[in-house]
Amino acid sequence: MTTKVFVDGQDGTTGLRINEVLAQRPDIEMLRIDPDLRKDPRERARLLNEADIAFLCLPDAAARESAALVTNPNTCVIDASTAHRVAAGWTYGVPELLPSHRDALRRSKRIANPGCHASAFVLAVRPLVEAGLLPKDLPLSATSITGYSGGGKKMIAEYEAGAPKLSSPRPYALTLVHKHIPEMVAHTGITRRPVFMPIVASFYKGLAVTIPLQLEQLGTGVTASALHDALERRYEGERFVRVMPFCDPDTLGEGFFDVQACNDTNRADIFVFAGDGQALLMCRLDNLGKGASGAAVQAMNVHLGIDEGAGL
Repeated sequence: MTTKVFVDGQDGTTGLRINEVLAQRPDIEMLRIDPDLRKDPRERARLLNEADIAFLCLPDAAARESAALVTNPNTCVIDASTAHRVAAGWTYGVPELLPSHRDALRRSKRIANPGCHASAFVLAVRPLVEAGLLPKDLPLSATSITGYSGGGKKMIAEYEAGAPKLSSPRPYALTLVHKHIPEMVAHTGITRRPVFMPIVASFYKGLAVTIPLQLEQLGTGVTASALHDALERRYEGERFVRVMPFCDPDTLGEGFFDVQACNDTNRADIFVFAGDGQALLMCRLDNLGKGASGAAVQAMNVHLGIDEGAGL
């Protein structure tokens, strides 16, 4: 059976990649809009409602407008923007979120694709909150280093032009406001906003979120190895989430963490490092893969009830 797919916003970074991935699949029929009509709401509405799966790869306001155009009850909308990630009636597009979450994705016709930073944070933190190892009200902080492709076409062009000021890492969101924070709170179960500092660096793609922990704040007897064991139990058998060995010997042997080791995959790797009463939780992924287009295609596959890794 062929699935009809329309990507609204097919020229953006995520939209282009979704098109590339799905164009190779014989089970998918891509619906394409005439370039001259790409801003015509009637033509967009026609294609959105003709599709079995409609991906929205648009700015937030435009994504809300497109979602409102969908009146066909059989069309499943997968929104790659920030617009619906904490909205009522939308299912968060992380199949690994809960053991029962794939059932929710199969039933849902409104799926919100997660943000790249948020994906790594949620995958690392949620199982530990659920296990009672991280108090819900613990004041967390997180740093994320990411490639410049996450900034979209304009930022990609700036980096590829080779401006000297872009050669060093650039921390941003210094007002302590970032669009991923609401989903980081809502989908982990924590009750306090984390202090979050993202950093964009002069490589194309790859992302790693680091969450530092003082073990004495976690409760009596909670150890770094207990954190690692809880993550291993939670993700046992998962195809796209890999919990790496405790205090990963390969990483420690190299002396440096490879932010780009998951590039060109739909995989997330989770690490726990420990020393002197402290621990580091780290999660890395490809910000264009598991952090964007790969996550969207994975959610589509789950919704359709087909091989979750098809095309990935």
